[in-house]
Amino acid sequence: MSASSRASSGRLAWPVPLATGVMGGILLGLGLWWGALLCLAGMLLAVLDGRAALALLALVGGALGWGAERVQAAQPDRMAPWVGALVTLRGHWDGQFLRLADPPARVAVSPKPAVPPGQLVVSGRLIRPEGRRVPGGFDQAAWLRGQGGLFTPTPTTVLAGARIRAFTPEGGFRGWFRRGLTAGLGERQAALMQATELGDRGDIGRERFEEGYSVQDAFARSGLSHLMALSGQNVALLTGAVIGLLTWLGVPLVWRFLGALLFLGPYLWLVGVSPSITRAVLMGGAVLLGYALGRGRLDPYGTLALAATLCLLCFPRWLLDVGFQLSFLAVLGLTLSARLAERLPPRWPLWLRLALVATVLAELATLPVVAGTFGQIPLVGLPANLMAGALMAVLVPLGFLAGLLGPLAVLVNGLTGLLASALLAVVEVFGRAPVLSWGTVGPAGVLAYAVAALAGVLWLFGQIRAPLALGTLLACALLTLLPGVLRPPRELVFLDVGQGDSTLIRARGLRVLVDGGGSVGSDYDVGTGTVVPALRALGVRSLNVVVATHADTDHIEGLSGVLRALPVGELWIGQRKQGDPVLSELLAVAQQQGVPVREVRRGDRVEVDGLTLTVLWPVGGIWSTEDNDNSVALTVESRGFRAALLGDLAGPAEARIGVGDLALLKAAHHGSRHSTGEALLKESTPQDVLISVGRNTYGHPHPDVLKRVAEAGARVWRTDQLGTVRWPLP
Repeated sequence: MSASSRASSGRLAWPVPLATGVMGGILLGLGLWWGALLCLAGMLLAVLDGRAALALLALVGGALGWGAERVQAAQPDRMAPWVGALVTLRGHWDGQFLRLADPPARVAVSPKPAVPPGQLVVSGRLIRPEGRRVPGGFDQAAWLRGQGGLFTPTPTTVLAGARIRAFTPEGGFRGWFRRGLTAGLGERQAALMQATELGDRGDIGRERFEEGYSVQDAFARSGLSHLMALSGQNVALLTGAVIGLLTWLGVPLVWRFLGALLFLGPYLWLVGVSPSITRAVLMGGAVLLGYALGRGRLDPYGTLALAATLCLLCFPRWLLDVGFQLSFLAVLGLTLSARLAERLPPRWPLWLRLALVATVLAELATLPVVAGTFGQIPLVGLPANLMAGALMAVLVPLGFLAGLLGPLAVLVNGLTGLLASALLAVVEVFGRAPVLSWGTVGPAGVLAYAVAALAGVLWLFGQIRAPLALGTLLACALLTLLPGVLRPPRELVFLDVGQGDSTLIRARGLRVLVDGGGSVGSDYDVGTGTVVPALRALGVRSLNVVVATHADTDHIEGLSGVLRALPVGELWIGQRKQGDPVLSELLAVAQQQGVPVREVRRGDRVEVDGLTLTVLWPVGGIWSTEDNDNSVALTVESRGFRAALLGDLAGPAEARIGVGDLALLKAAHHGSRHSTGEALLKESTPQDVLISVGRNTYGHPHPDVLKRVAEAGARVWRTDQLGTVRWPLP
């Protein structure tokens, strides 16, 4: 080996090929063949570094990762015998799950109990978690699979319709800490402190700045959601405070880091084991240990790889968890802070340059995950994080001190309250800023991002010039935009909103949303929580028309959230019913947002790009006393294809409106016995019938309807069985 080759070898930290192999092995254990590519990548890195022996570590890591995933998959499902049964469970509620002693298991609870951690007795029906039902929606089943590990039971069931029977608040030091954290604070301040110090977002999730404008949504829009999750920032601030205290006391350098490392164990016990804080503690522990062994020096990539290895061997399915991906991608981006700071004007203070580049790099490194998962990118993340970061640097250590003081925390909570209010003010101001809506990020988008990111890194290391890096970035951005511009989606999308209706019609130049779902007797905002994320995931940034078919909660309650979140050209209604609270709220929101309201009648139509939307009902003038009979009914025609959306029309009305021959019929009233009659089916002769329905006590879809449809020779598509149904238009 020549002198030059010896000098260039040995730069790769040994945990890097090991971690790469572990990730590849986990993916192989999950049945994803491309995990083998990661194992090969780890081996290739070792060979390129001139140390082929390290390639064995990639193979060892692959075996360990595969074995860890298989061991977790083999865990017994201890709650399986009671699935589907009405049960009463007793256990420890930690704010996220109910932990049972016999059998040893963890159970998710829905709706989430509005109580702090403690002993809980709760009853309900035990069911299996659902997967993703709408684009951009919450995949509860996948999320729960990621909450378990080799030494932590994986939650496999949900206690639905939960009702609290008894509750005893947590005592001991944890209870003391929680009392100190909130002593003397207002409700919103206390809710914020519980979120930032304990990761308990139950109370803050119910807070609103004003009607329809939740605190939690403002955190997301301002790019500050990470502040409400116990994460690396909390660990960094608290361990930094511990190191600062030990430095002030004159403790030797190595023991400062070891002292901070010893602090992490009790801290994890105090706040409770959750994926985000466990990741942060493991990562923080690896960093502190690295600093201690290196006497103040650190190999960032080796430490990051070691932390990832420790996390994934204990919790293999974290690899597919968004929180895990965001944590490690953000830290990976931060490793470039020094190089990017050198590119800024040297006359700027170093602390300012580092603060700026750290925020920018963290956002850029997590861009594809944030855009693809949440369907939007905050545009004010840089100033919001700079201001909020300064407040958090004081608030987190001060809040921790308040918790230690217990009821005596009133001595410091005056200042804590001021800082919490200031942070909430920052969130409220920046939470009103616009966001950039984004669709689902596919493999091509990830590849384009990777190429652009590689060009940026090469520019930072001086390997290529700025014009080439910028040109690569613009080319990748253009390539990701072209498919949507050249061939925009043309389809009907029947969103699964449970027992309700919501249908998106889109073609080039036209985006129409018919109804937005709703939750009768529930405070869940279907529009904000389900419909808007689905629209963003589908790449819908604005709507030309929103149709409120009639004044039923399960059809139009969610539209208020849609009007608040997206630009809307026009709101169509049929009957302007007086005194209906849901319709009145929708019209009030339309007025607030400056959305014109149009009362449509039979014959009204829109024609764009070969697609025609025609109103069949109502005719106006005479209104029924039954809201369902006043439903707006529409036909969608596209190059020989015809579909009808009939709202909740009953049999007599749907037989009079003259739908004509159809390829697709969206059954009225969720498959009610009194709709989709023989006369309609004989007239329309549909090949397919779509039923928008969810779990209900009304008997929808009725067996008589299913029988009539079968006798008509049509196929049935149900959202309760299939989730969201996407129907391409010719």
